[in-house]
Amino acid sequence: MSQATEALKRFELENNIQAVNSDAIYKYDAVEYNKLIQTKPWTSTPHYFKAVKISAIALLKMVMHARSGGKLEVMGLMMGKIDGTTMVITDTFALPVEGTETRVNAHALAYEYMVEYLDLIKQVGRKENAIGWYHSHPGYGCWLSGIDVSTQMLNQQYQEPWVAIVVDPTRTVSAGKVEIGAFRTYPAGYKAPDDGPSEYQSIPISKIEDFGVHCKQYYPLEISYFKSSLDSALLDKLWNKYWVNTLSSSPLFANRDYISGAISDLSEKLEQAETQLSHSGRATYFAPAADKKKEETQLSKATKDSIKTTLEQVHGMMSEVSKDLLFNYKQ
Repeated sequence: MSQATEALKRFELENNIQAVNSDAIYKYDAVEYNKLIQTKPWTSTPHYFKAVKISAIALLKMVMHARSGGKLEVMGLMMGKIDGTTMVITDTFALPVEGTETRVNAHALAYEYMVEYLDLIKQVGRKENAIGWYHSHPGYGCWLSGIDVSTQMLNQQYQEPWVAIVVDPTRTVSAGKVEIGAFRTYPAGYKAPDDGPSEYQSIPISKIEDFGVHCKQYYPLEISYFKSSLDSALLDKLWNKYWVNTLSSSPLFANRDYISGAISDLSEKLEQAETQLSHSGRATYFAPAADKKKEETQLSKATKDSIKTTLEQVHGMMSEVSKDLLFNYKQ
């Protein structure tokens, strides 16, 4: 199945999945881990953890699970280890949890499932620990809502070391590259540095308030991906399933509600920017530089959103044309 192989290579290229020469990255050192747990260096340094490394298998499993939820949020746990200031995620497993619009919470059944799963993997000799949770934000970006922040703060209080990952399956399908973010919350009472997000995010108007209220309570971690020789066989099997699902679906059709919502949201943002500019009028010439920058930023953000939406549509049309040529071409 050469098409699947080429698609896998393209997936690895788009997401910059790096091959590692050794499988040592999977080696778990219990002594080192226990030493880390005893010293708890993150308690004195809120930004102690700076990066997350995710295996290609864990990444694909999260994306497949997130896509299976459709418009509903889904949730799962991540297994792995700590390597200095980097959290290494080697595997994931799904939890029987579903929710809607930043309201995904684990209930009693999920906790029972989680405890039983962790017990069973210990019995078969797997030594990794659960080091975080992931959930999906279908169509509204990768960030932490108020409930997400509360959940992560609680886990960091009792489950450290712990990281939160958010996957947007809708934007992943639209853009091709996995839309993902990794976050850790600050301790209660900690005053975050007064600087903006490191990278602009396209947030729907209906979510901006929730995003803005809590965005200073957590910080993002740098994400990278890896694969080793141990991953190859399982990755091929997982990819075949993912590839079949991708071929059998149309990004333009499957994401039609998301596309309509994005265009409507963009229209509202442009109207707000136009209203603000019309109210300022000629006074703009005499306005402080900070006010001018704010107006320009609002327009520039709307411009970025429009470019992003356009590129997603182009990607979807290219996908449809490619599949048409692949399956309907007659010599």
